Amino acid sequence: MASRGLFLTLEGVDGCGKTTQLELLISRLQATGRDPVRVQEPGGTRIGLEIRRILLDKANTDLDPTAELLLYFASRAQNIAEAIRPALARGQVVVADRFTDATMAYQGYGRGMGADVVRKIEAIACGGLRPDLTLWLDIDPEVGVNRALERNPSAKTDETRMEQEGREFYQRVYQGYQEIAEAEPERVARIDASGTIEQVADLIWAKVDAVL
Repeated sequence: MASRGLFLTLEGVDGCGKTTQLELLISRLQATGRDPVRVQEPGGTRIGLEIRRILLDKANTDLDPTAELLLYFASRAQNIAEAIRPALARGQVVVADRFTDATMAYQGYGRGMGADVVRKIEAIACGGLRPDLTLWLDIDPEVGVNRALERNPSAKTDETRMEQEGREFYQRVYQGYQEIAEAEPERVARIDASGTIEQVADLIWAKVDAVL
């Protein structure tokens, strides 16, 4: 880790509090004198933001699941080349709002495309890059999605395409995150996201501080 920086990711169902916790984590890292790099998925780069508009626009109900999967990885590949690998090479801490675990949970499990398909494309798009530590914000999926839908009316753009999916879809996504965490406990830290913002932030920092 010391030779190439540190790659952290935050994961969880929509509305779990990732964005808020990411901002707090960035602030804490800065308070230690570090210069962390924040990246967003999908998005993070000019090209990635163009892809994000396609993926999250609720008008795109006809987006094919295979096209959806490939678009997520296309945005990720650009992010890796343009932002993540250069920052890690400089020895910086990179904090990503989602990464391949999200694709595994949403497309692999939620869409039923399967883990093998996701891993095959990951090998091409990510070139072996995986997070050093993933913080999974564990919250009831129904609670999370309701939160996400409540916050979106105030957003500048309507990015609620994924939130329009039914309860069964999000249960499959949640199952995906559970199985990822169970399979890789050395990388994935489960964070109980049902507490206050401050309580969750402290749980996250305890995990991050242990690997810094």
